[in-house]
Amino acid sequence: MIADLILLLAAALMIAAAVLTLIRITRGPGTLDRVVATDVLISVLMLTVALRTVQTGDTSYLPVILALALIGFAGSLSVARFVSDRDKAVKWGPSSKGRDGTRPPKAGGR
Repeated sequence: MIADLILLLAAALMIAAAVLTLIRITRGPGTLDRVVATDVLISVLMLTVALRTVQTGDTSYLPVILALALIGFAGSLSVARFVSDRDKAVKWGPSSKGRDGTRPPKAGGR
């Protein structure tokens, strides 16, 4: 009875976490905020599957948890690589002028 109550409470917390994470994904101010929220959502899904595994005692859900972990890891790496390449393109673009059109000062200060 207490175990069922604890599992019900955990399920309610997972639903609340998923809803709040979806709000962050839709309203997040930047790309990296959305990526972090997506990672959190994948973690919540992993925990939900783990909760189902505990409820049923069936270990056949464990590969699903592993697949979700790999998807989350690969997605984070892909976005980090994309953002890193985009930042390099902004910093080291074909023009040596700054954003305001002026050239940066030389190392000697002249």
